[in-house]
Amino acid sequence: MTIAHAQCLCGDLNLEATLPSKWVAHCHCSLCRRAHGAAFVTWVGMDATRCVFDDPRQRLRWYQSTPGAERGFCSRCGTMMFFRSNRWPGELHIALAHFTTPVDRAPQMHAYWEDHVPWVAVDQNDGLPRK
Repeated sequence: MTIAHAQCLCGDLNLEATLPSKWVAHCHCSLCRRAHGAAFVTWVGMDATRCVFDDPRQRLRWYQSTPGAERGFCSRCGTMMFFRSNRWPGELHIALAHFTTPVDRAPQMHAYWEDHVPWVAVDQNDGLPRK
């Protein structure tokens, strides 16, 4: 059993995810871009039952970003770490950049590619599908 660890910037909010993951993908949607202040966000999809929050100071907060979808962040440092949605019941999506240990796979696709920004060069020969 392999466990991957993730944490926020200040270290008050931690997560243990028991691998395997379900998938890893780069998301180019406008909501992820705005929430993270980045050209795209790379998410690790996990079965939520395989994730354990370590949050003794109760820093985790959830923001309803759209109907039926929430983004989880640390209330101390503001780190946006998680996404969950009725669209993917039972899944917790964790931003790959917050993992302090390796996960079990590399990115497998570009999601919402039609929304990608023109100001970042993405390798057109990376071999990943663009959906």
